[in-house]
Amino acid sequence: MPIQQPSNQIKLTNVSIVRLKKGGKRFEIACYKNKVQEWRNGVETNLDDVLQISNVFTNVSKGEVAKSNDLQKAFGTSSVDDVVKEILKKGEVQVGEKEREHDLTALRKEIATLVAEKCVDPATQRPYPVGMIEKAMTEAGVSVKVGKNAKSQVAETLRLIQAGSKLPIQRARMRVRVVVPSTDGERLEPQIESSAERIERREKRDDIWEIVVLIDPTQFKVLNDLLVKECKGKGRLETLTLAVTADNS
Repeated sequence: MPIQQPSNQIKLTNVSIVRLKKGGKRFEIACYKNKVQEWRNGVETNLDDVLQISNVFTNVSKGEVAKSNDLQKAFGTSSVDDVVKEILKKGEVQVGEKEREHDLTALRKEIATLVAEKCVDPATQRPYPVGMIEKAMTEAGVSVKVGKNAKSQVAETLRLIQAGSKLPIQRARMRVRVVVPSTDGERLEPQIESSAERIERREKRDDIWEIVVLIDPTQFKVLNDLLVKECKGKGRLETLTLAVTADNS
């Protein structure tokens, strides 16, 4: 004999539950995944496109709808739309264990990919496969942070790999061109060369002095600040290659 489901039970799929505790009670809303962040970022403005069900619950999983007088006591209004907006703004998105694990794995892979794009083996100047970066992250005990995007975690991840793994790795060098008036070039040449790891070309023509160098990415700001300070808007710093490897050098 087949098991009968309760007639008032609604099966939700692709659901993201947002929970807010207020006035001693728990209130929840059922939203479409990804739509909560879009609402908070101002990308999505239509509540109907955010909510799977236009109602406020005390427990979404059990289908228990919040009573109007409970809404009034906790929020000062029984308007579902007003309450929903407050929960969307202040509530905490509930993430299931499987979803959390999936998000962590995807974020870890994204960080490893970015590190692989920006870094090389110091001996060969060639990039590492993403898989090797992931193994080095594990060896170094890198713990990724779900609340931060991948790009913002690259520098710390690289530092941890360098300190805690056996994988030799460094930031790939940038190839840049510095163009300044001849008088400034002769005066600033020692400072510019001190920021370079390798000088590839130096040229002087008419009133222009130009040099192409490989630098550690951290030196880009140093050179830019130098030109801004010393050249009064007449100097130019151009990126020719963002990450120089043996394949593109």
